[in-house]
Amino acid sequence: MAIRPANPGDLIVVAAPSGAGKTSLVKALVDSEGDMEVSVSHTTRNKRPHEVHGVNYFFVDEPTFVLMEKEHKFIEHARVFGNLYGTSRAEMKQILDQGRHLILEIDWQGAAQIRRTVPDAITIFIMPPSLATLRQRLQTRAADDNKTIELRMANAVSDMKHFSEFDFLIVNDRFDQALLEMKRVIHHRDPSLSTPRQAEKLGDLIRSLTQP
Repeated sequence: MAIRPANPGDLIVVAAPSGAGKTSLVKALVDSEGDMEVSVSHTTRNKRPHEVHGVNYFFVDEPTFVLMEKEHKFIEHARVFGNLYGTSRAEMKQILDQGRHLILEIDWQGAAQIRRTVPDAITIFIMPPSLATLRQRLQTRAADDNKTIELRMANAVSDMKHFSEFDFLIVNDRFDQALLEMKRVIHHRDPSLSTPRQAEKLGDLIRSLTQP
């Protein structure tokens, strides 16, 4: 049996509504830090033209995914927009046991599963500065048709209602500032960015995002 090091890495969960900039922030974080990795999830959704199997996701069909789930190979899994996503237990353990920090980009459902199994995980929720900005970002990335964008907007409001379940809350208005705040959370557990403190400070914004 492998022996865990005295100081295993931290598990960091980052969730956000689609279009809030989560993936860009996580990429910039990993690129600027030497001891962090992003978990590559399994998914049943179709591969987009720019994506690479094993880099962006492990793309599998639904029967394969369901079999892996039955064999308890995922630490968390969820169905999002009709597709299945899951995080491999084996990959997570391997990275953390090396003393490296692992970042999971997952939704609130997956985060809830992680909290039950890894209670000391650091959980961060990222919000956009407004619904108008969120819509603009979804339109600018040109990955979805108008019907899908409207579905993503509706789901975003629903997702953001779960912000209080996370340890820390960051608003991605200015990218560089949001990235700096993520680093302050990971390295210092900055209490000023804790969700209760942020909810008190950003009450009007949060209400505009969750009760449009």
